[in-house]
Amino acid sequence: MSLIRRRKGAPTPPPPQPADDASSASTTVIPSKEDPQEKSKSAEKGGKERKARWSCLDSCCWLIGVICFVWWLLVFCFNAMPASFPQYVTEAITGPLPDPPGVKLQKEGLKAKHPVVFVPGIVTGGLELWEGHQCADGLFRKRLWGGTFGEVYKRPLCWVEHMSLDNETGLDPPGIRIRPVTGLVAADYFAPGYFVWAVLIANLARIGYEEKTMYMAAYDWRISFQNTELRDHTLSRIKSNIELMVFTNGKKVVVIPHSMGVLYFLHFMKWVEAPAPMGGGGGPTWCADHIKAVMNIGGPFLGVPKAVAGLFSAEAKDVAVARALAPGVLDSDFLGFQTLRHVMRMTRTWDSTMSMIPKGGDTIWGGLDWSPEEGSQCCPKKLKNNDSHASKDFDREMVEIQSQIVNYGRIISFGKDVAESPADKIERIDFRDAVKGNNVAHSNSSCREIWTEYHELGWAGIKAVADYKVYTPDSLQDLLRFVAPKMMQRGSKHFSYGIADNLDDPKYMHYRYWSNPLETKLPNAPDMEIYSLYGVGIPTERAYVYKLSPYAECYIPFQIDTSANSGNEGNCLQGGVYLTDGDETVPVLSAGYMCAKGWRGKTRFNPSGIKTHVREYNHAPPANLLEGRGTQSGAHVDIMGNFALIEDIIRVAAGATGEELGGDQVYSDIFKWSEKIKLKL
Repeated sequence: MSLIRRRKGAPTPPPPQPADDASSASTTVIPSKEDPQEKSKSAEKGGKERKARWSCLDSCCWLIGVICFVWWLLVFCFNAMPASFPQYVTEAITGPLPDPPGVKLQKEGLKAKHPVVFVPGIVTGGLELWEGHQCADGLFRKRLWGGTFGEVYKRPLCWVEHMSLDNETGLDPPGIRIRPVTGLVAADYFAPGYFVWAVLIANLARIGYEEKTMYMAAYDWRISFQNTELRDHTLSRIKSNIELMVFTNGKKVVVIPHSMGVLYFLHFMKWVEAPAPMGGGGGPTWCADHIKAVMNIGGPFLGVPKAVAGLFSAEAKDVAVARALAPGVLDSDFLGFQTLRHVMRMTRTWDSTMSMIPKGGDTIWGGLDWSPEEGSQCCPKKLKNNDSHASKDFDREMVEIQSQIVNYGRIISFGKDVAESPADKIERIDFRDAVKGNNVAHSNSSCREIWTEYHELGWAGIKAVADYKVYTPDSLQDLLRFVAPKMMQRGSKHFSYGIADNLDDPKYMHYRYWSNPLETKLPNAPDMEIYSLYGVGIPTERAYVYKLSPYAECYIPFQIDTSANSGNEGNCLQGGVYLTDGDETVPVLSAGYMCAKGWRGKTRFNPSGIKTHVREYNHAPPANLLEGRGTQSGAHVDIMGNFALIEDIIRVAAGATGEELGGDQVYSDIFKWSEKIKLKL
């Protein structure tokens, strides 16, 4: 009690004074009663302190929370909405959608009749791992090509190691086995949401097709055509599956190859009739007995210039543009990727790429001072989606004619001035006998870590290539043999690029000639039909302007000169690439010539007179994002979703002939260009 009384009577202690020494720190201070005004200020100050404590972590958590909430809300709405709602929204914006071809033809009463065989092209077929090195643990039977490509990002160097083939044999490296995915899923989608054969398969199913009447002839598109039989017996599998389908359905098959699959099936038709052990032993009437029609989509019958650029400098127009936008990134040691050198090392082991080197030389593609497309407009006027299709005699509008002649026969030119100069003004120094000089990587041992064959070329060899100035189709093979001798040594055992003088010469019974339509005969099958189906109206790579790379000491010494552009309104030269009409990958000349003239009627390449038809599809890009890749696209892969093409295929599979489709449907100048080619028929 005394303590309480003492505290009650005690005077109010004075406010605390600042301590002058360490001893004052221990002094007990009794606080006074706070003033309300001071309390308010203190509370305000505390609020500001609490607000200042909001950190970056809080912001991140808040953002993640918002994203998750929105995501789950969208998922809920997607599952809750009627199935027809997306179509309703699309039709409200774009107008009523046309019936898919399968629905349209089902209403007409068409039914499944002839079994169909799909032959995928290069890169579109899935590949899976069956045996690998330690870095690929956990990937057994997982896709290394196609699908999500997840392993490319997780372990890129391991992926390159496994996707590469042996540089000596062109087959599996020791300890690695990658095999093609089987079934329709092998090439229905290349990646999630990116269709290849899926749309065509779905439309065929509408008129009654199912897996027993459809067969995906999947193969390892990296290796040479004959090696697919040597390693995997793929050609034998195709033969036996076609025989089974014909036996069980009682009808001949309709074969639908796409892109490089066109060349692969050309090889197959010769292989299946050739005697064993080199061939399949089916006899001279096998194709006549088993095949109703071959409907080639985007076929590079005579090769593509794009293949030359890929083998020569591991690039094409799109890669060249990327290099220009980010100088030194793709072909430098950026983050240790050395991307282009790894791409070149890998793709130069894929023997199949050599099947698409241009065939027929200067006779087909043109020389120093001429080309079949000479005088034609290089960039056709683009149509808009939903424009009505023109008739076969449609006279397509073009943009303004260029003011200069384009020398398409000069596939590779070192410098724009060389590409445009008169032939007699070009001073060339032959490179074929040049002595390869000192190693280009002598000053940097790391340059040799990724072997591309350019290390053995030397500065003298690089200079010799550039001093030759310009390369026409006749000299392209010599160029590739000079810069990549090991690659071409392998390739020359499996592919040929000339024109046969005498097709009855026994040497043409060898498999290296079977995928070249200019060095082999079509089967003796007069009732069979061959179609060439391809897109037109898209600027397509035809020739290139090159320069020496500024990184030549360590890297790929040649690159497309993206600074070279055309000054005329025709704009044929864009970023170092001369453009012509085509489907963005295959020029019209390669896709259409054989069916337009080389095989038309009875020729020495078509002695039984198999009927040929050219069906072109004028490109019209999608009008908006809701249309996806469009239903009137003529692009090399997107054409697989072209409604007009799908309708043509379904009609033939249901029993129609080429005449019933309307014969040729041509928008380009393919017949005019074909007449300029002086080829003995």
